[in-house]
Amino acid sequence: MPTAIFLLVIAITLLSVFAIERGQSQRETAQLTSRAVEVASALERRANANSAYLRSGAALLASLDEVPAARFRRFVSELRLDADYRGAEGIGWAQVVYPNELDAFDDMMRREAPGTPKLHPALGASQPFAVPVTFLQPDTERNRRALGYDMYSEPVRRAAMDEAMRTARPTASGRVVLQQEGRGNAAGFLIYMPVFVTTPTGREIKGFIYSPFNADDFLASALELEEPGLYGVRIYDGEVTPQNLIATFDRDSDFGTTYSEPIVIANHNWTLQLDAPGNRTLTGLSMVTLIFGLLVASLLMLVVRMLTRQALENEAALRWFEEQASIRNSLTRELNHRVKNTLANVLSIIALTRRRAENLEDFAEGLDGRIRALSATHDLLTQSDWGTTPIGAVVDAELAPYLQAGEERIEVRGPEIQLAPNDALSLGLAIHELATNAAKYGALGSSGGSVRVSWHKSSHDRVRLEWTECGGPPVQGEPARGFGTDLIEKIVAHELGNPVELTFRPEGVHCVMTIPVREPTPFAMRARRGAD
Repeated sequence: MPTAIFLLVIAITLLSVFAIERGQSQRETAQLTSRAVEVASALERRANANSAYLRSGAALLASLDEVPAARFRRFVSELRLDADYRGAEGIGWAQVVYPNELDAFDDMMRREAPGTPKLHPALGASQPFAVPVTFLQPDTERNRRALGYDMYSEPVRRAAMDEAMRTARPTASGRVVLQQEGRGNAAGFLIYMPVFVTTPTGREIKGFIYSPFNADDFLASALELEEPGLYGVRIYDGEVTPQNLIATFDRDSDFGTTYSEPIVIANHNWTLQLDAPGNRTLTGLSMVTLIFGLLVASLLMLVVRMLTRQALENEAALRWFEEQASIRNSLTRELNHRVKNTLANVLSIIALTRRRAENLEDFAEGLDGRIRALSATHDLLTQSDWGTTPIGAVVDAELAPYLQAGEERIEVRGPEIQLAPNDALSLGLAIHELATNAAKYGALGSSGGSVRVSWHKSSHDRVRLEWTECGGPPVQGEPARGFGTDLIEKIVAHELGNPVELTFRPEGVHCVMTIPVREPTPFAMRARRGAD
């Protein structure tokens, strides 16, 4: 009862703590979701601002027959790019160059571009045209590394340009490494806006005005608009995999909760992931609830335990007195039963001994030995409170008078198997008769004789015990039947419930007994008052 009350109060306390923590978790998830939407909005605003510049540039460049370097530089300077353009490497122009225009493009780059760059890599046989970086402002050493690079030769950039031509909208590429990085491997992306010209046959692509972005710089500029607080931020190109990671902003903290939000940046699908710091401890309210619950549960358990203990002591006292009265009655019935069985065995032994004895001395000697055999086995049973007795102990008790120091004439071998009291008494009588016969007429009566007693389980509830004599006087046929033979083959076999095989071999007596392994009738010889 005390334990049940304690567990009940603890269960209610834990349920309350669980509800509090679940509510706190839901609040944190809502905050995380709200912060993810805010960061996604900041990223989209950065991308939309760039797209607006690219749209205006595409409208201007579409009206020009040629795009000279001076005119492009003037256009970019007139845009007066403000803080909304942070994170980009600049604005570039990449014209479409067909295979028959490659030499003319290289001549133009030698005249217009710094450092006389050439188109690279060489135009592939499967490419309909090249889209090399023609101009890129601002003119920095970093941006000059990209001049002349055919962006249409690279699959990720080509896919973005094809999608931009199809939709006529600013379109972002997937994860790439910008040419500006040189030997570096920092992730980046580009936003392309196609520039078309109208011809008599329809609309043709003239080139692309675009902006390259270092992904980490782009994310940092967006986070200037929306501070992430304690959250970590990651951007993935499409699915969330390590290979698709574009940019990351981590806090020095162990993150426990992660929230992912799909976003669209310039007509391209990204995944924004926010990581909230892990909370390894309970909230203050949960701790107060838990401590209060433990105190209440402990106090109730103590009070109920004191009351229950007193009731149990009173009940145990009454039960002890009832048990003592029952034990006295059972003890009287058990003693009557044991005495009757013992007297019946003694009477049978006296009757058979008298029938076989030729004189008073033989009668007294035979009766004395058999009564002592019963007494030895009774001593073993008394030591075990008339519980189970090992076979080895019964055999050793009956053979003890024939064991002499320094001699190994008797070999006893077998596993430890417990016998019920009545079966132990019967086995003791049989071993006594076999030992007596061996001492008078067999192996134990000569100096070179030996006896081996062994047993093993023949089934789960049967034991096979063998008595084997050798080295004694030769046995000349089967001797006249005596009391020992009748005792073993009749009384012992009847008590054990199995026939006894008694064979008189020339080398000595051989006896096989099958003994049942059964539980004794349970009986409490003593009882202890269970006050505690």
